[in-house]
Amino acid sequence: MNFNLTQIPDRLTKPRYKGLTMVMDKGLSINEAKNFLAVASPHVDIVKFGFGTAFVTPNLREKIEVYKNAGMPVYFGGTLFEAFLIRNQMDDYVAMIKDYGVEYVEVSDGSITIPHAEKCGYIEKMTKHATVLSEVGSKDAAHIMPPYKWIELMRAELEAGASYVIAEAREAGNVGIYRGSGEVREGLVQEILTQIPEEKIIWEAPQKAQQLYFLELIGCNVNLGNIAPNEVIALEAMRIGLRGDTFYLYLDK
Repeated sequence: MNFNLTQIPDRLTKPRYKGLTMVMDKGLSINEAKNFLAVASPHVDIVKFGFGTAFVTPNLREKIEVYKNAGMPVYFGGTLFEAFLIRNQMDDYVAMIKDYGVEYVEVSDGSITIPHAEKCGYIEKMTKHATVLSEVGSKDAAHIMPPYKWIELMRAELEAGASYVIAEAREAGNVGIYRGSGEVREGLVQEILTQIPEEKIIWEAPQKAQQLYFLELIGCNVNLGNIAPNEVIALEAMRIGLRGDTFYLYLDK
């Protein structure tokens, strides 16, 4: 940090196993990615090329290389995995991630329906090629799962080999663990946490109020995802009590 300040919480430093910040890159240019890394690299653990943007991103190899040179892992959104799967192109998907040197994979079923045993089979297979992040929850706002189902799916996917489970919210933060208004389904979240270790869950939380909820509930080392590139520094300040919303969280009473 740039100067001494007491009563700052014990924020884990990279490489860290929890307190992760996952950023969604929805189309940064190569220069924008370099500028983003120059400012935010110490505070970001992984970058996701959102949904299917990797397919249409110009100079994709060069952009991945920019992230790799900064020691920043990248992966392609789960929607792209599903796009390959529904077209019966899983061998092509594996060949593609190897070709691009992508070491993380998101296995999801937010847009298509996959029998859960089959999904767990894909997770198990993908662990032979990459670190697997599996996403739980539907992108369909009308599809509401009870808490016991979230717990059952998350537990099974971790047992199948996923390193983390991602709690679905989309890039807008208005489905899955949130209501359409963006409000957290608090009962759902708290019930999940009775059975699933918090360090194994990445909560998609693109909105500030959502980030604040999880910081207050779990602490500064909560895993948060779908963070906008230009919000990373603000989030890191909020994590350690240096934003008005969390100002008093860590001060001696």
